[in-house]
Amino acid sequence: MKTNLKQLSAQELFMFMERIGQKKFRANQIVAWIYKKLATSFDDMTDLSRVFRDELKGIAVISNLTLLQRLVSKDGTQKYLFELEDGQTIESVLIPNNRGEGRFTLCISSQVGCAVGCKFCMTGRLGLKRNLKAYEIVDQVIAVKRLIAPKPVPCTPSSSRALKKEVPGKLEITNIVFMGMGEPFNNFQEVSQALSKLTDLMGFSRRSITVSTAGIVPGIQKLAVNKPLVNLAISLNATTDDVRNRIMPINKKYPLKELIRACRNFPLPPTRRITFEYVVLDGINDSADDARRLITLLAGIKSKVNLIPLNPLNTAGELRPPPESRVLAFQNILKKAGMIAVIRKSMGADISAACGQLKAAYKSG
Repeated sequence: MKTNLKQLSAQELFMFMERIGQKKFRANQIVAWIYKKLATSFDDMTDLSRVFRDELKGIAVISNLTLLQRLVSKDGTQKYLFELEDGQTIESVLIPNNRGEGRFTLCISSQVGCAVGCKFCMTGRLGLKRNLKAYEIVDQVIAVKRLIAPKPVPCTPSSSRALKKEVPGKLEITNIVFMGMGEPFNNFQEVSQALSKLTDLMGFSRRSITVSTAGIVPGIQKLAVNKPLVNLAISLNATTDDVRNRIMPINKKYPLKELIRACRNFPLPPTRRITFEYVVLDGINDSADDARRLITLLAGIKSKVNLIPLNPLNTAGELRPPPESRVLAFQNILKKAGMIAVIRKSMGADISAACGQLKAAYKSG
C-alpha cells in the first residue's frame, strides 16, 4: 500500500526519506511543497528530479479532498462541501472577519456528523458517521487556501449549485476555528495531530486557532497540557443544569459545575480569554435571571460571551429565536456587570452556512 505523505509528521517524513535512501533535506522540500506551496501531486514538485518524482509516485501519494460544491453568500461567506476518500462528506466555511479586507476565518470540521446531539444544531441530527483523520482536518485548510488563491480551482462540474461570484482581491486565512461538524474533543488524538501540522508545518500561530467544545471536560484538560496557547471556546448556552440537560445532553455527563471548574483551571496568557458561545433561545435561556446567573457563573474567569440568536432555519420543536429586544436586554445586563458581551451576526444564512446549520445534504446527479 502506498504511503500518504500527509499522514506523516515531519519526523516521520525524515525517517521515510532515510528508508528510501534519500537525504533528510528532501523531507523539508516535500513539506514546503505540500503545506506552503499547496502541491496536489509530485509533478508539482519541480525542484525534485524527475527520477525521484517517479520513484515517489510508485510508493507514496498526496491526499486531496474532492470539491463537490462551493457556495458564496451575499455577505461574502463561502461554504464548501468536500468528499473524502471513502465517499463521506464534510463541510467547511470561510467567514469574513472584521480585521481588514480580504482577511477570513476558516471554520473546519473534525468529524463526519456528530454524536453530541445539541437540540439547536443541524449537524447533530446526522449522528456520528466517523472521526476525521488529522490529514483530513488539515486538508480542509489546504483545499480552501488553494480555492482562494489568485487563480482559484474551479468548482467541479458536479456542483448542484453554481458559484455565484468570486470575491475580488487577495484573500487570506488569518484564523482557524474548530467549530464545524463534530465535537473536536471526541476526536482528540487526531485533532491534536492536526493542530501540530497547522502550527509546525503550515505556520499558523497558536493564538490564531480556536478549538470549540460542547463541554468535554477531559478534552479541556488535555488541551491545556498538550496544546497550550491554542484558544478555547465553550458552547455553553444555559445557566442551569436542568436547561442545559434539556438542550445539550452532554451536560448529564459533564455538568456545569465540572465544566466551569475546568474553565477556571485552564491556563490563559495575560491577554487571552475563554470564549463562551451562548445560543439564545426564546423562553428557554433568555431571561434577565439567566443573564444574572451567567454573570455569577463566569465570575473570575477571563471571558468573552458571544450571544447568538437561534438561526430560524435551525428551529425544531419548541426552539425559537427570541425577539431582538430581549437579546439586547440580555447583553445590556452583562455589559453593565463589566463583561465583554457581543451579539454575533449570523453569517452565511442564505447558503446554510450559519452557526449550527452545517449539514451535508448534497446529492449527486
